[in-house]
Amino acid sequence: MLRIQGIVGHVGDSDFQSLLHLLEHAGCIEVLFIPSTDVGRKRFRLKTDRGTDCAISLDRNEMLADGAVLYIDAERAIVARFGEEQVWRLLARDQAAALKLGWNAGNLHWRVRFEGHVLEIQLDRPLQEYRARILQLIESGEVREVANV
Repeated sequence: MLRIQGIVGHVGDSDFQSLLHLLEHAGCIEVLFIPSTDVGRKRFRLKTDRGTDCAISLDRNEMLADGAVLYIDAERAIVARFGEEQVWRLLARDQAAALKLGWNAGNLHWRVRFEGHVLEIQLDRPLQEYRARILQLIESGEVREVANV
């Protein structure tokens, strides 16, 4: 369990920009999704999208914000996001399409995981921004969107 005492900063802080950029390219940013019911709490325990168990303890004067940096070092960062995790599920038509989809997801540094043959993309931004990047694969039928099960 990782004990987090307070908020380190925010993703928009200039002090963190270069390190967060490097960590993002290395795939070393974990997201802690904070349900709306826990946003005002000062002490809670949740797991990141990568499974890190976090015990968070905030001072009375600290207010959690979407994009708060809760932990950062040279190897990883943990960032708070409000709401439930949003995923976009995609299925490639064949191996060639899967290679194209995988190349795009990697090149764009999308946070992904696999559920069988389905690629789940963890959304940090609006879905239409992701769709625009692979629209050609979707329109050609090489990749199709799959409903959540």
